[in-house]
Amino acid sequence: MDLSIYQAFLPHDDPAASMAFYRDTLGFEVRNDVEYGGLHWITIGPAGQPGTSIVLHPPAADPGITEDERRTIAEMMAKGTFAGINLATKDLDGTFEQLQGRRTPTSSRSRPPSRGASATAPSVTPAGNLIRIFEVP
Repeated sequence: MDLSIYQAFLPHDDPAASMAFYRDTLGFEVRNDVEYGGLHWITIGPAGQPGTSIVLHPPAADPGITEDERRTIAEMMAKGTFAGINLATKDLDGTFEQLQGRRTPTSSRSRPPSRGASATAPSVTPAGNLIRIFEVP
C-alpha cells in the first residue's frame, strides 16, 4: 500500500486570527476558504507541498454533536487540550529565531531530544491547538 497524508483537520473559532497565524506567522499558503452561514472551512498548507493540507474547521458545525459536547469542545479548545499537530523542520534553531521575530508565543527554543528528535516546547494557536515543531534530518 502506498498511502500519504492528504488532509488533517484542526478546529478554529476565529477565521481572521487563524489565517493570520498560519499564513503570516508560520508561512503556510491559504489554499481555500469556504464560507457557509458565517462559518469558515479554511484549507492551508506548507508552501511547496501541495499534497499536504490542514483544514481548519468550525467544530460547532460538525453534525451529530450535542450542545453538551459543543460546550466541552469549546472548553478544551480554550485550554489547548482538544487538538494538536506536530510540525517538522531541518533547522530548529533557525525556525525558532524566525518565530521569535514574528512574536510567536513559543515558550522555549528546544527541549532535550525526545525519542531522538529535538523539539520546541508546545505553543498554542489562537484557536487553542497545540503545536510542537520537531527537528528532523
